[in-house]
Amino acid sequence: MTLANWAEITFMTVYTIMLVVVSVFGLHRYALVFLYWRHHKKKPSPAGRFEDLPVVTIQLPMYNERFVARRIIEKTCLLDYPREKLQIQVLDDSTDDTTRIARETCDEMCRKGFDVEFIHRDDRGGFKAGAMENGLKTARGEFISIFDADFIPEPDFLNNTIHYFTDPDVCVVQTRWEHLNREDSLLTKSQAIFLDGHFAIEHVSRNRSGRFMSFNGTGGTWRRSAIADAGGWRHDTLTEDLDLSYRAQLRGWKFIFLPDLVSPAELPPEMTGFKAQQFRWTKGGAQSAIKLLPKVLLSKLPLKVKIEAFFHLTGFTMHIFMFGLVALMYPAMYLKCLPVESGTVWSVLVDMSIFSLATMSATVFYCASQGALKGNWRLPLKYLPMMMALGVGLCISNTKAILEAWFGRKSAFIRTPKYGLGDEASEGYIDHGRAKKKTNWLPIVEFLMGVYMLGCLYFCIFEVRAAITVPFLAIFAFGFFYVSLTSLQLLPATKSRPAPINEPAQKQE
Repeated sequence: MTLANWAEITFMTVYTIMLVVVSVFGLHRYALVFLYWRHHKKKPSPAGRFEDLPVVTIQLPMYNERFVARRIIEKTCLLDYPREKLQIQVLDDSTDDTTRIARETCDEMCRKGFDVEFIHRDDRGGFKAGAMENGLKTARGEFISIFDADFIPEPDFLNNTIHYFTDPDVCVVQTRWEHLNREDSLLTKSQAIFLDGHFAIEHVSRNRSGRFMSFNGTGGTWRRSAIADAGGWRHDTLTEDLDLSYRAQLRGWKFIFLPDLVSPAELPPEMTGFKAQQFRWTKGGAQSAIKLLPKVLLSKLPLKVKIEAFFHLTGFTMHIFMFGLVALMYPAMYLKCLPVESGTVWSVLVDMSIFSLATMSATVFYCASQGALKGNWRLPLKYLPMMMALGVGLCISNTKAILEAWFGRKSAFIRTPKYGLGDEASEGYIDHGRAKKKTNWLPIVEFLMGVYMLGCLYFCIFEVRAAITVPFLAIFAFGFFYVSLTSLQLLPATKSRPAPINEPAQKQE
């Protein structure tokens, strides 16, 4: 056998393994939808009601949140809960005028009779996890609610959630995220559908079927003793919420997820913010998998919990396999090892299986989530091409995140910029001019991948047998170009906003 034949066999083996992995994760989406259908009617109810409401501390971690700092403090003070039982901690690590805005707002709320504690750190050690751990030193609440700065808690949030803690085994009550700026652009609409799938299908199916779920870092409440019992907040991963969630559940604590109760928040309106958020979630998820998955698999947990935990913690690796498949697209077509090229019955069957498991599973998943939340399962269909394009376009950045996690490269907790969108009382604006510029090679690589996809598309146009791949290659090319150009801000991802009412507008040249 010649060297060329060995190379072709090796290539086909690697490519097939990637296809199989993608298929398996696609099959898992079907499993989640099935679990949702089977268990979604098992709605939790409080074991009882507190006759004397417990003291609750609400932590508001923030870092350079000048557009939303005042809003989140004021909205938190509007919670319908006895003032003497409510402590609010503003955990500020900011290095800009957010500190002044937050401090002034806290002083104003204190004069109105609210228990608002302003805690400022200069070192930002441990990032968000470090700020929350530091806040616990002076927290007087038995329960700790957490809201990121871009959230707007509903006034009845505590009254609708606190009584679930009458069950002494419950450590977390998590609400569903709603999206203040869902309708702003195609980017925010696509993000909203992505997150709706996570909350409506993943969380419900896992939580109500007795599997592990995760706290989402905000929009929920922890039992303080459970935080301590699980080892406290740690900052050795970028997803401190996922880390603590698994450690607590390994200790036997129970989670409650309430999809009918929402906590409105802002979606990243720009590609740079969205990409940074996805990078942090992907890298943190990979770090958590390295740290926690061995403990889960070696534990005495039921097999169903271990299997779901495996898919949950390793789900982020889909990005690296997606990138591998896209990068090998042209050699695969050239060697005629793609099923549509070879024309054999077996290859066609494999091709259809991959399409059904990897592509149609996403369609079923997101249609099911919108059917559950909005009663309109058809809604995602018109956005699926854009969602597919985004998923492919982000695979390079997310692959970098996974590799950094695997090789132990440390990085800072990069906040997602917030602009106060979706709330007329504190409307923000997107200031492109003041953003710090730094050299970033990822958009260039993404643009070159778009050119590469156009080359594959050109090949397929002149190869009749490969015509079925043309729509997908066109979507992939668009995805890479869109992510690249919006990252470089050469193409706007959303409309600009007027200046907030409490800040001066920027002078126009």
